[in-house]
Amino acid sequence: MFSSKRLVLRKVDKNDVELYHSWRNNMDVMYTTNPSLDLYSLEDTRSFVENNLTDSRSSKSYIILQKEEDKAIGITSLINIDYKNRNSECIIDIGEKDYWGQGYGSEALQILLNYAFLELNLHRVSLRVFSFNHKAIKLYKKLGFKEEGISRQCLFRNGKWEDIVHMGILHNEYLGE
Repeated sequence: MFSSKRLVLRKVDKNDVELYHSWRNNMDVMYTTNPSLDLYSLEDTRSFVENNLTDSRSSKSYIILQKEEDKAIGITSLINIDYKNRNSECIIDIGEKDYWGQGYGSEALQILLNYAFLELNLHRVSLRVFSFNHKAIKLYKKLGFKEEGISRQCLFRNGKWEDIVHMGILHNEYLGE
């Protein structure tokens, strides 16, 4: 369930703090995913990992491992899980830039969505993506996500206002029913 041809997802643990810290402070990595673009101290990252990734009842977070090299290349999560209404938001970061553009993000999200819909029995998974991240939007549409709305001009990047696109996919859409 947590693997594909090239990847394995393993649960984030407290030993991942320094690895995640390196991705979280890489501006190239965070430019398209983090609205604040702040630099974080190691202690800030440790607190974030413990409170939001490892000890939270409303999130499930996984390190993306490339099988052939047994290398951690990113992170993906289901966050804000609402078990009563069977909803969640998903996020993904490929933190190792050498692995960008090779389909690892798509593969990791397929593993995560299989888990969300086939194991957790969620009804809906949503995400937010910056409007200038055209590659990600194309990927999400390819996986079956539909655009649901736009938060207009709520992100300031490189001297101009950008939108955030809200997308979602339903259980029956993912299964092709």
